[in-house]
Amino acid sequence: MNKFMDLAREVLAEARVLWWRFFDWLALVEWRQLAIIWFIVFSFGIILGYAEPGIWFILISFGVKVLAGGKRKAELKARDATAQADVATLERRLMEAQMAALQAQVEPHFLFNTLALIGQLIETDPPQAARIHMNLIEYLRSTLPQMRAANSGTLGRQVELARAYLTIMQARMKERLAVSFDVPDYLESAVFPPTMLQILIENSIKHGLEPKIEGGHIDVRASLIDGTMQVDVKDNGVGFNMHAGEGIGLANIRERLRLLYGDRAELVIEMPPDGGALASIRVPFITTEKGP
Repeated sequence: MNKFMDLAREVLAEARVLWWRFFDWLALVEWRQLAIIWFIVFSFGIILGYAEPGIWFILISFGVKVLAGGKRKAELKARDATAQADVATLERRLMEAQMAALQAQVEPHFLFNTLALIGQLIETDPPQAARIHMNLIEYLRSTLPQMRAANSGTLGRQVELARAYLTIMQARMKERLAVSFDVPDYLESAVFPPTMLQILIENSIKHGLEPKIEGGHIDVRASLIDGTMQVDVKDNGVGFNMHAGEGIGLANIRERLRLLYGDRAELVIEMPPDGGALASIRVPFITTEKGP
């Protein structure tokens, strides 16, 4: 008896599942497709001599479709939309976590290098160490809140950070480092990912100008070309070794651009005919509501 009851419960449970699947199918199927199915069922019913079950199927499915199909269809679409929204939210949160991890790789880099430099200069040039120490304090005071702020990703803000960084580097390199900026006012409120400009400038100094005895200059330019904002960092240093692997900074930029823009943004490294290196970040031109 118990086995019979268990079997009956399993049959009822399976029938309930099949009914709701049939109900959901009725809610979503188009009327034209349903009419074709009715015709096939009725035709086979006549051929096999079971016309009455076919008629009952048509009447029941018609009634369910008319009375409850619209509501169920709306419920299913709402459920699918909610699921898609949940997936999109999870994907966005994952991307934000990846972005934060990538940015965290770079932010300490400059700080550690500067502290190491100050440690070296304390023994060889204490006054210079003191000047760089004061410049570092001013840099951190003005930039750390912006690095962590949600609205720090504008070109104008990143130019401010780059100027503060270069103040420290000029205190270190003195006349060996000259800098120029050519950034139109109307581009300052454009969206631009944090720390990328500084990474390009760091690379220009480390790989281009520092190995050069007389140093050189860095030109930072921004322009708008057919809806794409291009930010260039050009130096007249020893040049970029195109055969060498990219360091963590450039790889970081490429990965963050991929996460933020997909194939709508890119990092391009070129060797200008007059020497040095040219690094360009190209992103879609998007303005914020307020300037930096």
